[in-house]
Amino acid sequence: MLKKRIIPCLDIKDGKTVKGIQFEDLRIAGDPVELAKKYVKDGADELVFLDITATLENRKTIIELVEKLSLEINIPFTIGGGISSVQDVEALLKAGADKISINSAAVRRPELVREIAQQFGNQCVVIAIDTKNIDGEDYVFINGGKIQTELKTLDWVKTVTDLGAGEILLTSMDFDGTKNGFDTRILLNISKVCQLPIIASGGAGKMEDFTEVFTETSVTGALAASIFHFNEIKISDLKDNLRQQKIEVR
Repeated sequence: MLKKRIIPCLDIKDGKTVKGIQFEDLRIAGDPVELAKKYVKDGADELVFLDITATLENRKTIIELVEKLSLEINIPFTIGGGISSVQDVEALLKAGADKISINSAAVRRPELVREIAQQFGNQCVVIAIDTKNIDGEDYVFINGGKIQTELKTLDWVKTVTDLGAGEILLTSMDFDGTKNGFDTRILLNISKVCQLPIIASGGAGKMEDFTEVFTETSVTGALAASIFHFNEIKISDLKDNLRQQKIEVR
């Protein structure tokens, strides 16, 4: 069994780390490079950086940030936001990213997933899925959670798996920023149709939430933002707590 991963997520807007609730009401959390260095010291297993307005504003993810990060940190990191071509991926990997995350571009042109996987390997392709429950059905949203698609979340998971995705980063928009715990319902449903590693995102508020998601679902990673950014939970303390619950962490 894969050891569980604790993954801080840094949402980037205008070069700063920000955090909101259900994708709205953003507030500044600090400098991404300094926060990243802190998380490495605290014992984070991986980091995820999402340029949350890159797709919306039709910009590319800042290569300079990736280059700085690759010089300053020594754990794997994923970068996402505004990636829409094999050339984008090549530039980011050359700059030092370990994995890339795509969302909107994959929905608009699913074949992009296969192209990236074939050129750079499945292991570097993370499919970010923003999902929301509408009248009892789970749907995929794009453009930073602004646009609802007709894609049902479970169908989309099956599609990207077949196309060569290496990992799923699933964010529950209903739970995002609420600190009420992870959306175990949707995570359980997805794990039934997907054998890929799944990272749970959206809703972490206390240590027990991580225990719950790791014991009740098969996710291999749990991602959080504000509780780490604003020093509500220290990663080293969280890992100690999980080990006490007999949950194997890296």
